[in-house]
Amino acid sequence: MRYDLVIFDNDGVLVDSEPISNRILAAYLTELGHPTTYEESIRDYMGSAMHRIHDLILERSGQRLPEDFDEVFHSRVFDAFRQDLLPVAGVDEVLGRLGAEGVPYCVASSGSHERIRVALRRTGLYDRFGEKRIFSSQDVGRGKPAPDLFLHAADVMGVPAERCAVVEDSPLGVRAGVAAGMDVYGFTAMTPGDKLEGATALFSEMDELLALLA
Repeated sequence: MRYDLVIFDNDGVLVDSEPISNRILAAYLTELGHPTTYEESIRDYMGSAMHRIHDLILERSGQRLPEDFDEVFHSRVFDAFRQDLLPVAGVDEVLGRLGAEGVPYCVASSGSHERIRVALRRTGLYDRFGEKRIFSSQDVGRGKPAPDLFLHAADVMGVPAERCAVVEDSPLGVRAGVAAGMDVYGFTAMTPGDKLEGATALFSEMDELLALLA
C-alpha cells in the first residue's frame, strides 16, 4: 500500500450517523425558530464542527443559539445513536484488512471526543482504534475546512502529510484534506461526487476503497 497512514472521518464514513444527526439537527433548529429541512442541514452542516452551526445561525438571523444548544443536541443525538446507529457497510472489513497488512489508520472527526466514542462503541468499531488513534476538532483551534485536524493527527501518528490518505464524505472534509497536502478519497454514499471537488478519487461502496489505496 502506498500510504503510511489512512485517516478516516467518522460520521458517514465509519458510522452511518449522518441521517440520524441531521434529522435531529434540522428538527431542533426548526423548534428554536430557525426553520431548517433535513436537506438543508446536510447541505450546510454535514462534516462541520459545532461552532459552524452557531456561526451560520448568527450570520443568517442575527440571533445566537441557546447556551445549552450543544448539550441538548448531543443528548438527543446520543440517545438516537444508542438505539439506531450502525457501522457503514463494509468498513469493519476494510479496517481489518488494513490492520492485517500493517497499515496504520486513525479517525479524525469534527465531532466531539464523546460523540466519536459513543458512535464507535455502539457500532463495535471502538476496539479497532483504541484511545490513541482518535482525534477530534476539540484538539485543535480550527475545525474543517481548515487543515489543522488532519495535520495534528498525522503529527501525533508520526507520518508526513504527503504520506497520508484521507477518507471523507463531506465537502468541508475534502477541502481540509486537500489543504493539508494529503490525498483525499471521497465517499459518495450520501454526497454527490460533484460536491467533493478536489478529491483524488471517488468511490460509492466501502469495498472499493482498498483498491484505490493500493
